[in-house]
This record gives sequence, structure tokens and C-alpha cells, in this order.
Amino acid sequence: MQRLLRRAHFLMSEPASPHPHAPPPLTFPVMLVYGLGAVANGVAAAAVGGSVLQLFFNQVVGVPAVWVGAAIMVSLLADVIIDPLIGRWSDHFRSRWGRRHPFMYAAPLPTAAFFYLLWRAPVGVTPAEAMGLGMLMMVGIRVSVASYEITSTALAPELAPGYHDRTTLLAYRWFFAIAAIALTRMVLWGVFLRKDAANPLGALNPERYAQFGMVVAGVTFVCMLAAALATHDRIEHLHKPPPTRATPGEILREIWNAVRNPGLIVIMASSMLGGTGVGVTEALSNYFYLHLWRLSPQSVGLLAPGGLLASLVGILVAPMISRRFGKKSSMLLLLTVSVFTSMIPIGGWLLGLIPSVDKAPWVYWLLFGDVFVAAALGLMGIVILTSMVADVATDQSAKSGTRSEGLTFAANGLVPKFTLGFGAFVAGAILSFVGFPIRAVPGTVDPHVLHLLALLYLPCILIFNGGSVAVLVFYKLDSATHERNLQTLQEAAAIAEEAHVAGGSTPAPEHAT
Repeated sequence: MQRLLRRAHFLMSEPASPHPHAPPPLTFPVMLVYGLGAVANGVAAAAVGGSVLQLFFNQVVGVPAVWVGAAIMVSLLADVIIDPLIGRWSDHFRSRWGRRHPFMYAAPLPTAAFFYLLWRAPVGVTPAEAMGLGMLMMVGIRVSVASYEITSTALAPELAPGYHDRTTLLAYRWFFAIAAIALTRMVLWGVFLRKDAANPLGALNPERYAQFGMVVAGVTFVCMLAAALATHDRIEHLHKPPPTRATPGEILREIWNAVRNPGLIVIMASSMLGGTGVGVTEALSNYFYLHLWRLSPQSVGLLAPGGLLASLVGILVAPMISRRFGKKSSMLLLLTVSVFTSMIPIGGWLLGLIPSVDKAPWVYWLLFGDVFVAAALGLMGIVILTSMVADVATDQSAKSGTRSEGLTFAANGLVPKFTLGFGAFVAGAILSFVGFPIRAVPGTVDPHVLHLLALLYLPCILIFNGGSVAVLVFYKLDSATHERNLQTLQEAAAIAEEAHVAGGSTPAPEHAT
């Protein structure tokens, strides 16, 4: 009863509407435009991920590969400090626009500015200066995108309280993220870096990267702003936190209580291993496409529709699989399949079963299928995993009486950012170890270097991705637990409402948040 009273006191905060925790059902247009906001995260993943940055700074600007990997990792490590602060700040933020929307409205302009500058500032200076300027731009992008991504994703548990409803809502969000990744790569390689008479340098032309940055800056600005406006009328139905003045020690305890939730620990551990594997793959993929498979830049761009098609499949299939098998079982199945399918192209090449595309054009369709399968499995896994994080946020609220969705999503989001950065660093170290040349023209790299690169790549992704599957076995939250958590929160809300109607108040227990 004491715990229930604590939750009731928490939920009594500021009842601006009779049923502050019962928003009207989400309509299809609202879910669609809410998902559109994830375009910025998708563009950042494609344009500021290891695959493009490693190629741009190493092969175009002339920065040593290991420097690039280290800079990417450092820029991502900045999120270790920034993301929890953003999440915690938005959990307790009070304004007439609610907790999350002020952050969502503040993010689009700086995001666009940093995207624009990233591809211009490092050109024409020394390698050390280029890397310093690039790292500043990377940090700026990550902070501004995180300010939007954390707060907008943290809306999901309140917008869709149901165990399976939130999976559907988040499927729209990840559909646009994956679609943005595919379209960004398609436009970058098929339009801006296309090698033809007008652009004989192809992927080595710095001016084309600058033009690309201007386009993505405008796209991210529009999509982020539109998604914030689409959910603006929901503000009156969302939780309003009570006024608080927490000491630094209390803030640290709140962060610690959120991140030590057993379900979140398992998800973060799984994401840590899987994210490192993805980071290695992302950073090396373009090297394999251009030098091992001998694809032209425009051919690399034409692989991207595989990811776009996969996003359509994923948005439909992910909720179905989750409902049929449960979230945990679905994740174990998807991750296990992805571990083995991801090794087929490079493994076949090492065994002499799969030649380069210039020797066997059918290999191109194998690579297209690899992109499709990887994107489809990845999207379905991410949708379900994000829904699991939303369940953890609800579980944490039921246990502690504190609404900390932003902190929960920020803590979970730190892991893939760090591990993608670590994966990029590992990839840079591998490139340096094998002696991969700077500004290498496709067809001129020593075959021994490519063979050694592939030999080091496969064990990395097997260890990291396989470990991600093994850790997820320990996840325990299921639909029954989620329903009990919702019941607990509803009971606390009922006590709070009765006390408010009676004109009384529920005293806060000692040490309540």
C-alpha cells in the first residue's frame, strides 16, 4: 500500500485534464507523421555513420583511417554524458508545451546547420585540423539529433500504453528511419557520387559531399518539425511532472535506479555486442563494395532500394511476429537468422564460391538480397527491441513511482551509439593493420590486403552478433508482467484522482520522488 500511495502522489502532480493518462486513440495520419520524425535519425545513421565518414575523411580528405575511427568513437562517447542529461531533463521539464515538445522544437535548426557544415568545414585544411573540425560537427549532430530522438521516442509509452499497440506505433517510426537510411544511401551514391563524365572522381569528389550535406540539412529540418507539430495536440493528455529541485546526488540516484532495471541491463548488454558488430560492418561495407566486389558508386547506390523494400516488409511483419511469438522469442529468432545470413557474401568469397561482380554479374543480385535481408531483419528486430524498452520504462514507473521514459530511452540509446563508435574504431584499426592504402582507386588494391581484411572481418561479426543473441536469453518481461504494471499505475492514478476530487492530498512518503 505504501508503494501504491507513493505512485499516487507522483501521478497527482498537475491534473490539467480529467483523464491526463488516457489520450484518445491514435489515428493513422498521426502515427504516420509521428514516425516521419525518425527520418533525422535515419539520415544521421546513413550520413554520419562509419561507412561514409570513414570513406570521406580517409579517402577524400586524407586523414589516417585509425584517426577517423577514433574521432567517430569520441563523438559518440560525448553522448554518454549528454544523452542521460537530456532524458532526465525532459522527464522533469515543465512548460505549457509539456515535457518533450520544447526539445523537439529546439532541435531541427541546429541539426540542419551541423549537417550542412560537416562536409564543408574539414576540406582544404591539414589532416589534423580536418579531423578536429569534423569531430566538432559530429558531436553537434549527435547532440541535436539526440535532443529530438530521445524526447520524441519517449512519447511512445504514453501515446500507446498497450503492450502490442506500442509495437505498431514504433514500427512506423522505424519504417521511416530505415527508409531514410536506404534513400540517403541511394541519393548519395546514385546521384551525388555517381561516377560519370560530369564527375570523373566519383566517390573522391569533395564538392559532391558538400552538395549532399545541403540537401539532407533541409530534409531533416522539415521532417523533424512536421513530426513535432503532428503530436502537439496530445500535450494536454500527457503527464505533467510536479515541481522538483533535485540535488546532484538525487539526480545520480535517479539515473542509477533507471539503468539498473534488470530488463534494461539485458537489452543494453545485447545492444552493446550487436551494435559493435553493426559498427564494424557499416565502416567496412563501402570498402568491400568498391574494392572487393568492384562495384561502381552508382551500383552501390542501387543497392539501397533493397533496404527501402525491406522497410515496407518490416513495418507489416514486425507487429505480426511479436503478437504471434512474443517479443523475446521473436528477437531471438530474428537475431539468430541475421548472424548467419550476414556472413554469406564474404564467407562465400573467401571460399572461392562467390567472385567479384565484374566477373559474375549475378553476384550483384546476391548483394542486393543481402541488403534486403539484413535491413528487413534489422528493422523487425529494432521495432520489437524498442517496444521492449518501452515496456521496461513502464516497469520502472510501476516499481519506482517516477515517470522516467526519457531517461530509460536515453540510457538504452547510449549503448548502440557507443558500440557503433567502437565498431568504427575497430574497423579503422583493421584497415590500418592490413595496410589499406589512402585514396585507393578500385582495382589497384593488393588482393592479399583484401583477403586479410575479409579474414579479420568475419570473426568480428560472428563474435559480436552471436554474443548479442546469447545475452537476450536472460530477458524476463512479458505481456502478463506488463499488464500487471499497467494495473498498478491505473490503481495509483485512481487514488490520485479521488484525492484530487475530494480536495485533499496524498502525503508523500519519505524519500519519494
